[in-house]
Amino acid sequence: MPTSPELRSRITDNIVYFARTLRKAGVPVGPASVVDAVAAVEVSGIESREDLYWTLHAVFVRKREQKVLFDEAFRIYWQSRGLIEKMLAILSPVAPPRGAPEKPKAGQTRVSQAFQAAQERVTEETVPQIEIDAKFTVSGKELLQSKDFAQMTSDEITEAKRALRAMTMPMDKIRLRRLKPAARGKVDPRRTLRASMRAGGDIIDLKFRKPAEKRPPLVALCDISGSMSQYSRLLLHFLHGLTVERRDVHTFLFGTRLTNVTRQLRMKDPDEALEACSSGVEDWSGGTRIASALHDFNRHWSRRVLTGQPTVLLITDGLERDTDEDLEREIDRLHRSCRRLIWLNPLLRFEGFEAKAKGIRAMLPNVDEFRAVHSLDAVADLVAALSGSGGRDSSANPRRWLKS
Repeated sequence: MPTSPELRSRITDNIVYFARTLRKAGVPVGPASVVDAVAAVEVSGIESREDLYWTLHAVFVRKREQKVLFDEAFRIYWQSRGLIEKMLAILSPVAPPRGAPEKPKAGQTRVSQAFQAAQERVTEETVPQIEIDAKFTVSGKELLQSKDFAQMTSDEITEAKRALRAMTMPMDKIRLRRLKPAARGKVDPRRTLRASMRAGGDIIDLKFRKPAEKRPPLVALCDISGSMSQYSRLLLHFLHGLTVERRDVHTFLFGTRLTNVTRQLRMKDPDEALEACSSGVEDWSGGTRIASALHDFNRHWSRRVLTGQPTVLLITDGLERDTDEDLEREIDRLHRSCRRLIWLNPLLRFEGFEAKAKGIRAMLPNVDEFRAVHSLDAVADLVAALSGSGGRDSSANPRRWLKS
């Protein structure tokens, strides 16, 4: 291990910049961890790439879901063959070797953006510049809120994904037959009698009870055909945040067949979860058969997930290839099996939208609400409606589209 102060300073700088990259990617790395990493590398040495990997892994990785980001960051940052020469000579990583394109890995986008941000920070510290950037001002955020998902740039899609994952949804509660103790309500004779017996029967301490409440389950049926793929990928970030936060959320993807991706979306890392969804679905960006998908769901999954008066989100544009009679029968059965059926259609982003397609007209009479789902504002309106804070929205009434 070199003992020169200059060489030791360069090694320390490399580990500090690597820690900044991990922090930008979402791994909680503090100053104490950086100090421990530098000390561990100085003690253990850097004789091989594997030694450096496990030394830094032991310090920075504390949870299983952090390993995906750490592996991708380590691969990008320490990818030079001569590891010791790299740490002693340069501070920035080398461009990836040319060759056959590899399949994107989980966490690759977030780590690459974090590394780019770290590089920009080093440049700003070296060459001071005065620059006014109005990209993330209030007006910029308001523009992003109303912008169509299909028209967003890569940077705007990244911001939209972060906003969708941050949305919380305290859904409206439903009353149950089961009663629970309460400060006010109806008198509970059994608990009142027990409390009176404890006091010797001289004092009657009234106890009350009221119906228990719970949040209804949420079931999402998401169309991943070619016309819906841009919206489905972003909405999966929203559904991933709900699935991680709550256990009563079930998600199904359908194109020409139905696929249950609830288990994949329960992974804590969003990139890892969406990669698992993509690898588990064979008909992404293909055709769509809504009637066949609803038939498979009603036959194989409705009794398993449609319990407890659930709310069902049907995310599709309604462009159907099957017969209208099958579609109308299956959507009617789904509507009768749930408490609330909400159809989310990105075609509502057009001001001149009319319900002229046969598939759309077959589905509209059997849904409770008909909403747009093309922007962050539309998703925020959906959250307000599901939370019970938005009230009854007449614009979401599907009957008015049939009349028009």
